[in-house]
Amino acid sequence: MKLSAAIALLVTAVAEAHYTFPSVGNSADWQYVRTTANFQSNGPVTDVKSEEIRCYQRTGAGAPGVLNVTAGSNLAYNAKASISHPGPMAFYIAKVPAGETAATWDGKGQVWSKIYQDAPSLAGGIKWASQGTRSVNAPIPKCLANGEYLLRAEHIGLHSAGSAGGAQFYISCAQISVSGGTGTYSPKNLVSFPGAFTATDPGIMINIYYPVPTSYKPPGPAVETC
Repeated sequence: MKLSAAIALLVTAVAEAHYTFPSVGNSADWQYVRTTANFQSNGPVTDVKSEEIRCYQRTGAGAPGVLNVTAGSNLAYNAKASISHPGPMAFYIAKVPAGETAATWDGKGQVWSKIYQDAPSLAGGIKWASQGTRSVNAPIPKCLANGEYLLRAEHIGLHSAGSAGGAQFYISCAQISVSGGTGTYSPKNLVSFPGAFTATDPGIMINIYYPVPTSYKPPGPAVETC
């Protein structure tokens, strides 16, 4: 009984150390965000070549709703419980093609562009401002064309990333409908998921503890601007 209790406590502690990204703005969990496969376990994706690296969704079905968003605004993307691990936070966006909807489109193909990437502080060790927070703002570019999009949140836990496959990806995709955009957005560095990363990219396979990094290059493409 004592061993079983200890194992149960360990499993609970591990789950509590992980997190999901289940909501945007002031909405309910999984109202506009596709339910992820880790909605109960909170466990990460570790294989960058898997289909899960795109939206990590539980099934092929989308979320119940599509959130109306104004181009040029910030949209809070919320973590549950909090972003407990050190590592970079990024947002990617992909426009839903004609004949599809945000609730049905699978997001496959070289269609994703990066719209946000945080940078670490390197003074006295490498640190990210997102660690310990419960929400990070996704800036919705003013130059987007009006229409429906998938907005992909990605946080990479680097606390055990010293070997290939050690980095932990916490991912979800929100369904949004953008209005008020100028329509001039022309991304130069479109990527696909999987396809954007390799397990040995310098920003993915890295020991953040020793020797202490003096620089950091996040994985993936550059952030697009209007």
